[in-house]
Parts: sequence; structure tokens; C-alpha cells
Amino acid sequence: MKAALYTEFQGPVTIENLLDPTPVFGGVVLKVEATGLCRSDWHGWMGHDTDILLPHVPGHELAGTIAAVGKGTRKFKVGDRVTVPFVSGCGKCSQCASGNHHVCDNQFQPGFTHWGSFAEYVGIHYADTNLVHLPEEISFETAASLGCRFITSYRAVVHQGQVKAGQWVAVHGCGGVGLSAIMIAKAFGAKVIAIDINQEALDFAQAVGADFLINAKELDPVEAVKELTKGGVHVSLDALGNKITCYNSIANLRKRGRHIQVGLMAGDDYDPKIPMHLVVANELEILGSHGMQAHAYPEMMDMIKSGQLAPEKLISELISLEESAALLPEMNKFNGIGVRVINQF
Repeated sequence: MKAALYTEFQGPVTIENLLDPTPVFGGVVLKVEATGLCRSDWHGWMGHDTDILLPHVPGHELAGTIAAVGKGTRKFKVGDRVTVPFVSGCGKCSQCASGNHHVCDNQFQPGFTHWGSFAEYVGIHYADTNLVHLPEEISFETAASLGCRFITSYRAVVHQGQVKAGQWVAVHGCGGVGLSAIMIAKAFGAKVIAIDINQEALDFAQAVGADFLINAKELDPVEAVKELTKGGVHVSLDALGNKITCYNSIANLRKRGRHIQVGLMAGDDYDPKIPMHLVVANELEILGSHGMQAHAYPEMMDMIKSGQLAPEKLISELISLEESAALLPEMNKFNGIGVRVINQF
């Protein structure tokens, strides 16, 4: 199969011909039809993820057609259109038993713990527990854009943030994660504030649902949010993963508000300073959001099919596997708006 490969962290990404995967017990092999290019892939390439062993094929936001089925797989067959959350649970540990497959003790993560989807084929473990049937109404490209950014944002806004109609929500960072969160929060009736340093990204945020825009190059975002909301937001998300945006997201909350950390904190941002005095005095909540379980997909899929959510609007560019090799090392330069999806192999 053709695949993107790197043999050293922060080294060249090249297109190689590699052996096709074979299905493990309880697993499947997918023919990859589309896969997203995500900043998390950049973190992996940088060496920020200790699960990655070299050489490595990245890619964790994916959708495809089942090409082969391993023994022990009962719910899926060759030819099925499917997608899969980037954190897949083993189905047997205590976390999975409680329904929290996204924090499984024995996680399978394509593109991190195992080779990923920047390839013509990818092997998926624990298929019966984690694969999601893809409705015909949803394209492979749209499904690929769900795999990390959109599902993580959905869980952040709906399950962790418990956003309700009429509440104020701030989203710090208008990349793929932030844009997803803005669209979802707006669909649930929130008043949404988008915050970024890139005016083009802010304009895109407004097009997908943001009610108010704050350019953090021009205004202090914490003061601007507090003035606009008369005291702070109910829910705030750091959708970037940066010391500054993390701090600001906590600091712009009203009393008893919720901060949701969605962006990965890695490299120089691994151990951020936070305003703990505000957390204590204002009884703030700090929560994380790390993917979403396969069993939670139906409610989101129903909203997509009904048109309440339109993740396809976040796709800014369709690219080839060859283009991904050059673009992956550049992911931290914040070039481009929206989500890039590979659909040409």
C-alpha cells in the first residue's frame, strides 16, 4: 500500500510502498476513503506522544470501507461504510464497562499507538466495540472531519460543558477544534464568542455560528469577554492548547463557570500556569475532553442528518496523500482556515 511515513521525530515525511495490514482477531482492515490532517498529527511528528514508536504512519481522523474482517468480528462485514473514534476502547476494562471507552485503560489509537490512516489501508482493533456505521447521507470526507476535532468538541460542549440555550460560551482558538465547538454550541442555542489572533479565522467563525468576535491582537480577551457578557461566560473552551489561551479561558469565566480543555497541551505548553485563586474563589470547574465514545455517536449523527449540524462547512481543502507529507510538518504555523481532508490516494 501507499502510505506517508516518518522514521525520526521532526524528520522528513515521505510517501512509501508498505505491506498491506492484515486484520487482527476482533479487528478489521479499512480501505481509507478520507482522513483528516490534524494538529495532533503534528504533535506526534514532533515527538510529543510517548505511544508512538518509529517508523510511523500518522493519521487518526478517518472513514472508509471495510476491506477485510478478522476472526471474532461479528457486527461488521466487508463493504460496510464506517468511521471510528480516534480513541478506541478495548471493551473489557473498568472504564469501558462504565461506558467511558474514550479513556480506556488499553486504548487503541490509530496514528498513535498503531500505524494510522495516512495510507491506502489501515488496521482497526476492537471493531465491534468502536466502529460506527456511516449513513449514506454522510460523505466519507465529512465523516473523516468528525474523527477527532468534531467529536472532541461535541463531547466538550454537550457532555462536559452541558451547554444550554441562552448561555454564554467562549471559544479560544478558531482552528478545526474551535470552529467545531462554535457550530455545536450555536446549534444548542448558546450565545457564542469566538476569540483568535487571525481575523480571517474569526470571519470564518462568524460564518459557522459565532455571535461575537474578539481579535486578541487588538483587545485583552478576558476583559473584552467580561465586558460583553457582564461578568463572564458560563462555559469556555481552550480549543488551541496554549499557555495563554488556557489561562484566558479560565480567567474569563463567570462564577461557577466551566472551563473545558480541548486543545492538547504539549511541548513548551505542557505545564501551564492557571489562575487557581479564581478557581477557588468562584467555584470554577476545570474539565477535559478527550474524544467521544462510539456509542455516543448516534445523537450527533442525527443532528448532522437533520441539518442542525453541518461539519462539511468546516472543510476548507481536499488534498492528496502526497500533499500531506509536505503539510504535516507545517501544522503549527497556523496557515489556512478550517479543516484539510485527504481524499486522494
